[in-house]
Amino acid sequence: MYNKLIIMLALAICTMTGAKAQTSGADNLLLSLDDCIRIALNENPTIKVAEMEIERVDYSKKETLGQLLPEVNFSGQYTRNLALQTIYMDAGDGQTRAIKMGRDNTYNTGFSASIPLVVPQLWKTLKLSDNQILQNMEKARASRIDLVNQVKNAYYSLLLANDSKRVIEENHETAKLNADIFAKKFELGTASEYDMLRANVAVTNLEPSILEAENSINQLKLQLKLLMGMDARLNITPSQTLDDFKGNMYEHALVDTSLVNNTAMKSLDLQTDYLQKALDVQKASWWPTLSGSANLMWSSMSNGNPFKNFMWSKSSSVGLTLAIPLFQGGRRYYRQKQAEIAVREMKWQRENLERSLHVQVQNDLNSISKSLKQIESNEGGVRQATKANEIMQQSFKIGSGTFIQLRDTEDALMSARLAYYQAIYNFLIAESNLEHVLGNAPINQYISK
Repeated sequence: MYNKLIIMLALAICTMTGAKAQTSGADNLLLSLDDCIRIALNENPTIKVAEMEIERVDYSKKETLGQLLPEVNFSGQYTRNLALQTIYMDAGDGQTRAIKMGRDNTYNTGFSASIPLVVPQLWKTLKLSDNQILQNMEKARASRIDLVNQVKNAYYSLLLANDSKRVIEENHETAKLNADIFAKKFELGTASEYDMLRANVAVTNLEPSILEAENSINQLKLQLKLLMGMDARLNITPSQTLDDFKGNMYEHALVDTSLVNNTAMKSLDLQTDYLQKALDVQKASWWPTLSGSANLMWSSMSNGNPFKNFMWSKSSSVGLTLAIPLFQGGRRYYRQKQAEIAVREMKWQRENLERSLHVQVQNDLNSISKSLKQIESNEGGVRQATKANEIMQQSFKIGSGTFIQLRDTEDALMSARLAYYQAIYNFLIAESNLEHVLGNAPINQYISK
């Protein structure tokens, strides 16, 4: 219910904005990470296509199943004989007699029915349809897991851009304050022109970084809205910061690294099973088939006007047809050999994929461990840089510190804070990538029922 309210609110805001994007607070939609994932899983067109593909294959299976049911046809045929067929017979007196056969008009109409009774190849084909449904269900799950990972990466990147912009803007405000102070001191003659120019340059140097951060924020918002299937004109803002995710970082230090839920492994196993069933279909092509048939027909023949003188007669029949495949030029044999090779190939592909995934999992675990250490180290660095900056500010006020020393401590504090947020971001991205590889994203809790 909550996710539906979010989606309805988004659509309502989008309708109110019209052709131009609105930037007022009333038109700004605050979204948490869970909100973004929930909207994306319910509104992204890629997910909807994957779900429709499951339905399509289900209909395909029913189509195949229909081949096991009786097939009934009604037919009608009219023939006008322009010249009757002539046959010749030897008469007893040694002469040959010519006899005309048939009539001017011939009518045939009736019902015919057939039903497969023993069709091993078709039975095996039904199992292929079951496997295709499972493959499409796994593809849909893989699409959702991919989408969750993409949304998380985009959301974390947006948070990093927001926090970085905020840090740079705070440093920019400090630099502007220093520039104003030196401008007044220069007017009073207590500061040199060099100090005033140096303070102004410090302000100017930070402005491109702010503009770059704003541009990154706008691009990341567009990317996030695209993933969520939202109108690009809708104004969204994340309701969280990187610090909000810091509290539960150490809860994920120990994770199950089993690949049992990995989508690539599951898909490959299903493909292997499909090829094995396809091999069974090829083997079944050697077996005999048996089918039954029934006919109920009416026929009439007349001369002259085709709409008069009908003489209808009824006929009916039932029968069985047994087909035993004997020789087809070796086609069945070579198709079977191709299928056997394809099954053996999948074994080697699975082994290579499993080895590659284990390497990827280990790399993600290493990145998580490294990021945790960097966060702890950078957090201490921020504390030290903050204290150093406070000391230098006091020293600068009493004249024992220079402006260059003050700017060095301010820049060091900004760098320390940026490195701290970068370390949190690196951890979150590594954690998301690990969750993606293991296939453990809790997608069911976000999908509307």
